[in-house]
Amino acid sequence: MQNQLEIAQDVPPGKKPIKVRQTLCKRVREALLSLGGEAHRSIVIEQVARNLGHDVRQIPEELQLEVIVSFEQTWRDERKRAAYGFHLPFGEGSHRWGVRTEDALAA
Repeated sequence: MQNQLEIAQDVPPGKKPIKVRQTLCKRVREALLSLGGEAHRSIVIEQVARNLGHDVRQIPEELQLEVIVSFEQTWRDERKRAAYGFHLPFGEGSHRWGVRTEDALAA
C-alpha cells in the first residue's frame, strides 16, 4: 500500500489511480469491522494509518484526505456502496461512518 501511495503522488492533482482508492476502501471497511461496524471517521483514519505503519500522532494530511474521499465517493455511488456496505448511521454530513456486514446485506 505504501508503494501505491507513493505512485499516486506522481499523478496530477485531482487524478488518483482507481486502484489506490479501492485499496483504501478495503482498508476502511476492515477498520470499521474491527471497530465494531461503526466509528467516527477520525478513529477510522487513525486505524487505517496505523495499519499502513504511520505514527498516528502525525498522520499525513494527504492520507487523511484520501481516506475521506475514498469513503465519500464510494458511499455516493449506489453500486459501490452496496459492494462495500458503507453507510452513514446519522445521515449525510455526519462524520460517523458505518459498514454493514454480509449478514446485514443479505437480509
